[in-house]
Amino acid sequence: MSEDASAALLDLARRIALEAAEFAIEARRGGVSVALTKSSPVDIVTAVDRDTEALIRRLVLEARPDDGIIGEEDETRIGTSGVDWVIDPIDGTVNFLYGIPAWSISIAVVTGSADPARWTALAAVVVNPSTGEVFEASAGGGARLDGQPLQVNTNVPLSHALVGTGFGYEAEVRRAQAEVLLELLPLARDIRRMGSAALDLCAVAAGRLDAYYERGLNAWDHAAGALIAQEAGARVGGPGGGAATFDLAIAAAPGLYEELAGALRRAGVDA
Repeated sequence: MSEDASAALLDLARRIALEAAEFAIEARRGGVSVALTKSSPVDIVTAVDRDTEALIRRLVLEARPDDGIIGEEDETRIGTSGVDWVIDPIDGTVNFLYGIPAWSISIAVVTGSADPARWTALAAVVVNPSTGEVFEASAGGGARLDGQPLQVNTNVPLSHALVGTGFGYEAEVRRAQAEVLLELLPLARDIRRMGSAALDLCAVAAGRLDAYYERGLNAWDHAAGALIAQEAGARVGGPGGGAATFDLAIAAAPGLYEELAGALRRAGVDA
């Protein structure tokens, strides 16, 4: 697909993400409660998650009725155009519930496959409604924050790196992640856990983090943030040096990526 086509998709994704952000922040002011849980009692969904995704789906299909949609809260819609929208209506739902200003609307547009290991990302937008920040990227068009170009931090060794990560919702998964963290923490400047994978990846793009890794991410968690980080100069990958997957996602400038991947391997993670 041409750069012009990717730019047009980015414009549409931005308009939809901003409308969804306005909707979600207004709903947050009205109060939030847990609607249901998923993988564990602490893996929550609010009514706003579902309503925000429904709004995004409607806006996408009004503009592009033949496209597919892969979302967190509803069934995958199979399209006929070869273009899929990957949606996380509220990434960082626990932050959203508690009023912590680190949650986001994440929208990516991809082609070629519904599998993140095989798709090609065309455009991505991540909006933090609490701060009004808009992160975006298009394939080959660079990454920007509120219109200003982004560039990852370079020439940072792991010993001086601020590294972001996240944790799963199941107790045994968290225990295993904590064991990895015990090995990694003495090797880095420090660790941050902010609660939104999409914003973590954007933080790498913006130089607010030097690196990020996490296990257990779904496609909608990292689809938009991964393109934004890549277009800002990060290497984004997963197991065996391949694409980011549910098993592992890593993002950092290329040199630091290799050092972090090696440290994770030594800690028992197949990077």
